[in-house]
Amino acid sequence: MNRKEEKRNKIKRRIRSKVSGNTERPRLTVFRSNNEIYAQLIDDTTCKTILAVSSTEKTLAKEKGKSKVEKAKSVGIAIGKKAIEKGIKAVVFDRNGFLYHGRVKAVADGARESGLKF
Repeated sequence: MNRKEEKRNKIKRRIRSKVSGNTERPRLTVFRSNNEIYAQLIDDTTCKTILAVSSTEKTLAKEKGKSKVEKAKSVGIAIGKKAIEKGIKAVVFDRNGFLYHGRVKAVADGARESGLKF
């Protein structure tokens, strides 16, 4: 593991010691790779993933010509809409060791736009 990954994992452990999701308020976690972005709603009491949305899904992958930040916002809006359909109105945001700017912030803004509270 290189130095950058070790630093992110250290930050991730610190965040996860304080942030935990439950059935009423699941944890919205974001992972970003070089090209794609993934978001999940996780119930930590049962250790189950409730919802997952990524930029590789067929409905979101069709949007050609969009920047990575615009795709991230689409992922945030999509996970927010699916969560509202399942009856989830509030979540706990987990940035997963990434800095809160750019694509991670775009996912959070998209989720807030669609009606999630955090």
